[in-house]
Amino acid sequence: MEITDIKIRKVITEGRLRAIVSLTFDDMLAVHDIKIVQGDERLFVAMPSRKDDNGVFRDIIHPISQSARAFIENEIIDAYEKHLAMLELEEENPSEF
Repeated sequence: MEITDIKIRKVITEGRLRAIVSLTFDDMLAVHDIKIVQGDERLFVAMPSRKDDNGVFRDIIHPISQSARAFIENEIIDAYEKHLAMLELEEENPSEF
């Protein structure tokens, strides 16, 4: 399975939540509401979840292996950092965009 698109849907500057992201796999499957969160030591990716009847949040979708999680997280954070860099360039040189 290949990640064919990463969209940074929303960038947030307040609190720990940094962005909302959508992924597309193989141009066939989209996953929305992935969150980039600022942890105590680093950014991390939180998969879409919902609260069950007991008040516990459960992931709706998640990677099965640690290597798959690391791959997806690295791709998302890399896209987020590139998006931030592009926003910064746009602010510095608005006439070029």
